[in-house]
Amino acid sequence: MSVETLATGDADIGERLLAEVQQALASNTPLAIRGGNSKAFLGRPVQGTALSTAEHRGIVNYDPTELVISVRSGTPLVELCAALEAAGQMLPFEPPAFGAAATVGGTVLAGLSGPRRPWAGSARDYVLGARVITGLGKHLRFGGEVMKNVAGYDLSRLMAGSFGCLGLVTEVSLKVLPKPRLCTSLRLQMDTRSALARLSEWGQQPIPISAASHDGQALHLRLEGGEGSVKAACDRLGGDPLDAGYWERLREHRLDFFADERPLWRLSLPNNVGELALPGEQLIDWAGAQRWLKSDADEAHIRAIVAEAGGHATCYSAGHTDTPFQPLAAPLMRYHRQLKAQLDPQGIFNPGRMYSEV
Repeated sequence: MSVETLATGDADIGERLLAEVQQALASNTPLAIRGGNSKAFLGRPVQGTALSTAEHRGIVNYDPTELVISVRSGTPLVELCAALEAAGQMLPFEPPAFGAAATVGGTVLAGLSGPRRPWAGSARDYVLGARVITGLGKHLRFGGEVMKNVAGYDLSRLMAGSFGCLGLVTEVSLKVLPKPRLCTSLRLQMDTRSALARLSEWGQQPIPISAASHDGQALHLRLEGGEGSVKAACDRLGGDPLDAGYWERLREHRLDFFADERPLWRLSLPNNVGELALPGEQLIDWAGAQRWLKSDADEAHIRAIVAEAGGHATCYSAGHTDTPFQPLAAPLMRYHRQLKAQLDPQGIFNPGRMYSEV
Protein backbone atom coordinates (compact mmCIF):
# COMPACT_ATOMS: atom_id res chain seq x y z
CA MET A 1 0.00 0.00 0.00
CA SER A 2 1.29 3.44 -0.82
CA VAL A 3 2.24 5.84 1.93
CA GLU A 4 1.06 9.46 1.70
CA THR A 5 3.20 11.93 3.64
CA LEU A 6 2.15 15.52 4.32
CA ALA A 7 4.30 17.33 6.86
CA THR A 8 3.54 20.71 8.39
CA GLY A 9 4.19 23.43 5.84
CA ASP A 10 3.70 21.18 2.80
CA ALA A 11 1.57 22.73 0.09
CA ASP A 12 0.46 22.24 -3.50
CA ILE A 13 0.71 25.57 -5.35
CA GLY A 14 0.74 24.00 -8.79
CA GLU A 15 -2.24 26.05 -10.00
CA ARG A 16 -0.59 29.27 -8.89
CA LEU A 17 2.64 28.37 -10.66
CA LEU A 18 0.71 27.52 -13.83
CA ALA A 19 -1.09 30.89 -13.69
CA GLU A 20 2.22 32.73 -13.26
CA VAL A 21 3.72 30.95 -16.27
CA GLN A 22 0.63 31.66 -18.37
CA GLN A 23 0.83 35.33 -17.41
CA ALA A 24 4.52 35.40 -18.35
CA LEU A 25 3.70 33.85 -21.71
CA ALA A 26 0.96 36.40 -22.33
CA SER A 27 3.32 39.29 -21.62
CA ASN A 28 6.39 37.56 -23.12
CA THR A 29 8.24 37.99 -19.81
CA PRO A 30 11.38 35.88 -19.15
CA LEU A 31 11.32 33.91 -15.89
CA ALA A 32 14.22 33.21 -13.54
CA ILE A 33 13.16 29.96 -11.88
CA ARG A 34 14.43 29.37 -8.35
CA GLY A 35 14.08 26.67 -5.71
CA GLY A 36 16.47 26.94 -2.77
CA ASN A 37 18.99 28.83 -4.95
CA SER A 38 21.79 26.59 -3.66
CA LYS A 39 23.12 26.03 -7.20
CA ALA A 40 23.03 29.71 -8.23
CA PHE A 41 26.81 29.69 -8.68
CA LEU A 42 26.47 27.24 -11.57
CA GLY A 43 25.80 28.58 -15.04
CA ARG A 44 25.21 32.06 -16.37
CA PRO A 45 23.11 34.74 -14.64
CA VAL A 46 19.47 34.90 -15.76
CA GLN A 47 17.70 38.18 -16.42
CA GLY A 48 14.01 37.68 -15.72
CA THR A 49 11.18 37.87 -13.22
CA ALA A 50 11.85 35.60 -10.26
CA LEU A 51 9.55 32.58 -9.98
CA SER A 52 10.06 30.50 -6.84
CA THR A 53 8.99 26.87 -6.38
CA ALA A 54 10.06 26.82 -2.72
CA GLU A 55 6.48 26.78 -1.40
CA HIS A 56 5.49 23.88 -3.66
CA ARG A 57 6.61 21.13 -1.35
CA GLY A 58 5.72 17.78 0.10
CA ILE A 59 6.07 14.06 -0.51
CA VAL A 60 3.13 13.14 -2.71
CA ASN A 61 3.52 9.38 -2.65
CA TYR A 62 6.09 6.99 -1.20
CA ASP A 63 5.82 3.23 -1.27
CA PRO A 64 9.07 1.77 0.14
CA THR A 65 8.15 -1.69 -1.13
CA GLU A 66 8.01 -0.35 -4.69
CA LEU A 67 11.29 1.62 -4.36
CA VAL A 68 9.64 4.75 -5.77
CA ILE A 69 9.06 8.20 -4.28
CA SER A 70 7.16 11.13 -5.81
CA VAL A 71 7.77 14.63 -4.46
CA ARG A 72 6.94 18.21 -5.30
CA SER A 73 9.85 20.18 -6.69
CA GLY A 74 10.17 22.65 -3.81
CA THR A 75 10.58 19.90 -1.21
CA PRO A 76 13.88 20.37 0.68
CA LEU A 77 16.37 17.67 -0.25
CA VAL A 78 17.08 17.07 3.45
CA GLU A 79 13.41 16.18 4.02
CA LEU A 80 13.43 13.70 1.16
CA CYS A 81 16.64 12.08 2.42
CA ALA A 82 15.24 11.90 5.97
CA ALA A 83 12.13 10.07 4.75
CA LEU A 84 14.27 7.60 2.82
CA GLU A 85 16.64 7.12 5.76
CA ALA A 86 13.70 6.21 8.02
CA ALA A 87 12.83 3.42 5.58
CA GLY A 88 16.44 2.25 5.20
CA GLN A 89 16.63 3.57 1.64
CA MET A 90 18.59 6.21 -0.29
CA LEU A 91 19.03 8.16 -3.51
CA PRO A 92 21.69 5.99 -5.18
CA PHE A 93 23.26 8.85 -7.14
CA GLU A 94 24.17 10.60 -3.86
CA PRO A 95 23.49 14.20 -5.00
CA PRO A 96 25.34 17.15 -3.50
CA ALA A 97 23.14 19.75 -1.80
CA PHE A 98 25.57 22.68 -1.51
CA GLY A 99 23.44 24.10 1.29
CA ALA A 100 20.50 23.30 3.56
CA ALA A 101 18.08 25.15 1.26
CA ALA A 102 18.58 22.73 -1.65
CA THR A 103 15.33 21.45 -3.15
CA VAL A 104 14.53 18.21 -4.92
CA GLY A 105 13.63 20.06 -8.11
CA GLY A 106 16.90 21.96 -8.18
CA THR A 107 18.79 18.76 -7.44
CA VAL A 108 17.28 16.99 -10.44
CA LEU A 109 17.49 20.00 -12.77
CA ALA A 110 21.19 20.48 -11.95
CA GLY A 111 21.75 16.79 -12.69
CA LEU A 112 24.64 16.52 -10.24
CA SER A 113 25.77 13.24 -8.69
CA GLY A 114 28.09 12.37 -5.82
CA PRO A 115 30.96 9.92 -5.27
CA ARG A 116 28.84 6.83 -6.02
CA ARG A 117 28.07 7.98 -9.58
CA PRO A 118 30.38 5.62 -11.60
CA TRP A 119 29.03 2.55 -9.83
CA ALA A 120 25.36 3.46 -9.30
CA GLY A 121 24.52 5.77 -12.20
CA SER A 122 23.58 9.42 -12.60
CA ALA A 123 20.63 11.51 -11.45
CA ARG A 124 19.04 11.11 -14.89
CA ASP A 125 19.07 7.32 -14.54
CA TYR A 126 16.74 7.49 -11.52
CA VAL A 127 14.11 9.86 -12.91
CA LEU A 128 10.96 7.84 -13.62
CA GLY A 129 8.59 10.67 -14.36
CA ALA A 130 7.87 14.36 -13.94
CA ARG A 131 5.10 16.94 -13.99
CA VAL A 132 6.12 19.95 -16.05
CA ILE A 133 4.56 23.29 -16.90
CA THR A 134 5.56 23.72 -20.52
CA GLY A 135 6.23 26.75 -22.66
CA LEU A 136 2.77 26.25 -24.18
CA GLY A 137 1.15 26.99 -20.82
CA LYS A 138 0.13 23.38 -20.12
CA HIS A 139 0.70 21.38 -16.92
CA LEU A 140 1.59 17.90 -18.18
CA ARG A 141 2.76 14.62 -16.68
CA PHE A 142 5.51 12.65 -18.40
CA GLY A 143 6.64 9.14 -17.56
CA GLY A 144 5.30 7.28 -14.55
CA GLU A 145 6.14 5.76 -11.21
CA VAL A 146 7.50 2.44 -12.46
CA MET A 147 10.36 1.62 -14.79
CA LYS A 148 8.13 -0.34 -17.17
CA ASN A 149 5.99 2.74 -17.87
CA VAL A 150 7.91 4.21 -20.77
CA ALA A 151 5.32 6.70 -22.06
CA GLY A 152 7.17 10.01 -22.22
CA TYR A 153 10.04 8.51 -20.21
CA ASP A 154 12.83 10.13 -22.20
CA LEU A 155 11.24 13.57 -21.98
CA SER A 156 11.07 13.45 -18.19
CA ARG A 157 14.71 12.43 -18.07
CA LEU A 158 15.62 15.36 -20.33
CA MET A 159 14.77 17.63 -17.41
CA ALA A 160 17.74 16.25 -15.45
CA GLY A 161 20.63 18.59 -16.11
CA SER A 162 18.50 21.12 -18.03
CA PHE A 163 18.87 23.83 -15.34
CA GLY A 164 15.25 24.83 -15.78
CA CYS A 165 15.69 25.91 -19.41
CA LEU A 166 13.08 23.51 -20.84
CA GLY A 167 10.14 23.95 -18.49
CA LEU A 168 9.00 24.41 -14.90
CA VAL A 169 9.20 21.05 -13.14
CA THR A 170 6.58 20.80 -10.39
CA GLU A 171 6.93 17.15 -9.37
CA VAL A 172 9.36 14.28 -9.89
CA SER A 173 9.17 10.53 -9.34
CA LEU A 174 12.46 8.91 -8.45
CA LYS A 175 13.64 5.35 -8.15
CA VAL A 176 15.33 4.66 -4.80
CA LEU A 177 17.32 1.71 -3.45
CA PRO A 178 17.97 0.07 -0.07
CA LYS A 179 21.01 1.31 1.79
CA PRO A 180 24.00 -1.08 1.72
CA ARG A 181 24.22 -3.50 4.61
CA LEU A 182 27.82 -2.59 5.36
CA CYS A 183 29.94 0.43 4.48
CA THR A 184 33.68 0.73 5.18
CA SER A 185 36.19 3.38 4.07
CA LEU A 186 39.95 2.97 3.64
CA ARG A 187 42.97 5.21 3.09
CA LEU A 188 45.91 3.81 1.10
CA GLN A 189 49.13 5.82 0.87
CA MET A 190 50.27 6.06 -2.79
CA ASP A 191 50.97 8.62 -5.49
CA THR A 192 48.50 9.69 -8.18
CA ARG A 193 49.95 7.56 -10.98
CA SER A 194 49.89 4.41 -8.85
CA ALA A 195 46.35 5.16 -7.69
CA LEU A 196 45.01 5.55 -11.23
CA ALA A 197 46.75 2.33 -12.31
CA ARG A 198 45.29 0.42 -9.35
CA LEU A 199 41.80 1.77 -9.94
CA SER A 200 41.97 0.73 -13.60
CA GLU A 201 43.02 -2.76 -12.53
CA TRP A 202 40.42 -3.08 -9.78
CA GLY A 203 37.69 -1.88 -12.11
CA GLN A 204 37.92 -5.22 -13.92
CA GLN A 205 37.54 -7.21 -10.71
CA PRO A 206 34.57 -7.98 -8.39
CA ILE A 207 35.61 -5.55 -5.65
CA PRO A 208 32.64 -3.71 -4.00
CA ILE A 209 34.04 -0.20 -4.47
CA SER A 210 31.41 2.55 -4.37
CA ALA A 211 33.67 5.62 -4.18
CA ALA A 212 37.30 6.35 -5.03
CA SER A 213 39.18 9.62 -4.59
CA HIS A 214 42.82 10.69 -4.56
CA ASP A 215 44.01 13.92 -2.94
CA GLY A 216 47.56 13.89 -4.27
CA GLN A 217 48.95 11.86 -1.37
CA ALA A 218 46.60 8.98 -0.68
CA LEU A 219 43.84 6.95 -2.30
CA HIS A 220 40.51 6.96 -0.47
CA LEU A 221 38.12 4.07 -1.06
CA ARG A 222 34.62 3.24 0.08
CA LEU A 223 33.47 -0.38 0.06
CA GLU A 224 29.77 -1.24 0.27
CA GLY A 225 27.78 -4.45 0.18
CA GLY A 226 27.38 -7.65 2.14
CA GLU A 227 29.51 -8.22 5.21
CA GLY A 228 31.47 -11.07 3.64
CA SER A 229 32.40 -9.27 0.42
CA VAL A 230 33.33 -6.02 2.18
CA LYS A 231 35.48 -7.79 4.78
CA ALA A 232 37.25 -9.84 2.10
CA ALA A 233 37.99 -6.69 0.10
CA CYS A 234 39.34 -4.89 3.18
CA ASP A 235 41.64 -7.81 3.95
CA ARG A 236 42.90 -7.84 0.38
CA LEU A 237 43.40 -4.09 -0.08
CA GLY A 238 44.86 -3.25 3.32
CA GLY A 239 45.33 0.42 4.17
CA ASP A 240 44.09 2.38 7.18
CA PRO A 241 40.53 3.12 8.32
CA LEU A 242 39.09 6.36 6.92
CA ASP A 243 36.45 8.53 8.54
CA ALA A 244 33.23 7.88 6.62
CA GLY A 245 32.43 11.59 6.79
CA TYR A 246 35.13 12.17 4.18
CA TRP A 247 32.67 11.36 1.38
CA GLU A 248 30.11 13.93 2.51
CA ARG A 249 32.83 16.57 2.81
CA LEU A 250 34.01 15.70 -0.70
CA ARG A 251 30.49 15.71 -2.10
CA GLU A 252 29.60 19.06 -0.51
CA HIS A 253 32.98 20.67 -1.31
CA ARG A 254 33.95 21.07 2.35
CA LEU A 255 37.43 19.57 2.11
CA ASP A 256 40.37 21.93 2.59
CA PHE A 257 41.09 21.60 -1.13
CA PHE A 258 37.95 23.58 -1.99
CA ALA A 259 38.83 26.46 0.35
CA ASP A 260 41.51 27.61 -2.12
CA GLU A 261 40.43 31.02 -3.51
CA ARG A 262 41.39 30.19 -7.08
CA PRO A 263 38.59 29.35 -9.57
CA LEU A 264 37.19 25.83 -9.34
CA TRP A 265 36.87 23.66 -12.45
CA ARG A 266 35.15 20.31 -12.81
CA LEU A 267 36.86 18.08 -15.35
CA SER A 268 34.90 15.19 -16.85
CA LEU A 269 37.16 12.57 -18.41
CA PRO A 270 37.22 9.00 -19.74
CA ASN A 271 38.04 6.44 -17.07
CA ASN A 272 41.40 5.44 -18.55
CA VAL A 273 43.03 8.90 -18.59
CA GLY A 274 46.26 9.11 -16.64
CA GLU A 275 47.71 12.15 -14.90
CA LEU A 276 46.91 15.48 -16.52
CA ALA A 277 49.60 18.17 -16.70
CA LEU A 278 47.50 21.17 -15.71
CA PRO A 279 48.55 24.29 -13.80
CA GLY A 280 47.10 24.34 -10.29
CA GLU A 281 46.00 21.70 -7.79
CA GLN A 282 43.90 18.64 -8.63
CA LEU A 283 41.64 16.34 -6.63
CA ILE A 284 40.59 13.08 -8.26
CA ASP A 285 37.05 11.74 -7.83
CA TRP A 286 34.94 9.01 -9.50
CA ALA A 287 38.06 6.79 -9.82
CA GLY A 288 39.53 9.34 -12.23
CA ALA A 289 36.44 10.12 -14.35
CA GLN A 290 35.84 13.37 -12.47
CA ARG A 291 38.62 15.70 -11.36
CA TRP A 292 38.47 18.98 -9.53
CA LEU A 293 40.97 21.67 -10.45
CA LYS A 294 41.87 24.85 -8.59
CA SER A 295 43.70 27.06 -11.05
CA ASP A 296 44.23 30.63 -12.23
CA ALA A 297 45.09 29.38 -15.72
CA ASP A 298 43.31 30.71 -18.80
CA GLU A 299 40.07 28.82 -19.51
CA ALA A 300 41.05 28.18 -23.14
CA HIS A 301 44.28 26.54 -21.95
CA ILE A 302 42.45 24.34 -19.44
CA ARG A 303 39.79 23.28 -21.93
CA ALA A 304 42.33 22.55 -24.66
CA ILE A 305 44.26 20.11 -22.44
CA VAL A 306 41.08 18.44 -21.19
CA ALA A 307 39.63 18.18 -24.72
CA GLU A 308 42.83 16.54 -25.95
CA ALA A 309 42.27 13.86 -23.29
CA GLY A 310 38.71 13.33 -24.53
CA GLY A 311 36.90 15.27 -21.81
CA HIS A 312 35.32 18.62 -21.05
CA ALA A 313 35.57 21.28 -18.34
CA THR A 314 32.92 23.22 -16.38
CA CYS A 315 33.67 26.28 -14.28
CA TYR A 316 32.12 26.17 -10.79
CA SER A 317 33.16 29.70 -9.83
CA ALA A 318 30.37 32.20 -10.45
CA GLY A 319 31.30 35.17 -12.60
CA HIS A 320 34.73 33.84 -13.59
CA THR A 321 33.74 33.23 -17.21
CA ASP A 322 30.81 33.94 -19.52
CA THR A 323 30.92 30.32 -20.73
CA PRO A 324 30.91 28.22 -17.53
CA PHE A 325 29.66 25.12 -19.37
CA GLN A 326 31.74 23.46 -22.06
CA PRO A 327 31.12 25.25 -25.40
CA LEU A 328 29.18 22.99 -27.77
CA ALA A 329 30.07 22.04 -31.32
CA ALA A 330 27.76 23.55 -33.94
CA PRO A 331 25.66 20.37 -34.49
CA LEU A 332 25.06 19.92 -30.74
CA MET A 333 24.16 23.57 -30.30
CA ARG A 334 21.67 23.23 -33.14
CA TYR A 335 20.00 20.31 -31.33
CA HIS A 336 19.87 22.32 -28.10
CA ARG A 337 18.22 25.26 -29.83
CA GLN A 338 15.71 23.03 -31.60
CA LEU A 339 14.77 21.31 -28.35
CA LYS A 340 14.39 24.67 -26.61
CA ALA A 341 12.20 25.89 -29.46
CA GLN A 342 9.92 22.85 -29.18
CA LEU A 343 9.45 22.92 -25.40
CA ASP A 344 9.80 26.65 -24.74
CA PRO A 345 9.00 28.43 -28.04
CA GLN A 346 8.91 31.91 -26.46
CA GLY A 347 12.15 31.32 -24.58
CA ILE A 348 10.83 32.39 -21.16
CA PHE A 349 12.36 29.66 -18.95
CA ASN A 350 15.78 30.58 -17.52
CA PRO A 351 16.99 32.09 -20.81
CA GLY A 352 20.76 31.94 -21.20
CA ARG A 353 21.35 29.98 -17.99
CA MET A 354 23.42 27.33 -19.78
CA TYR A 355 24.36 29.06 -23.04
CA SER A 356 23.65 32.55 -24.33
CA GLU A 357 22.11 31.04 -27.47
CA VAL A 358 19.38 29.22 -25.51
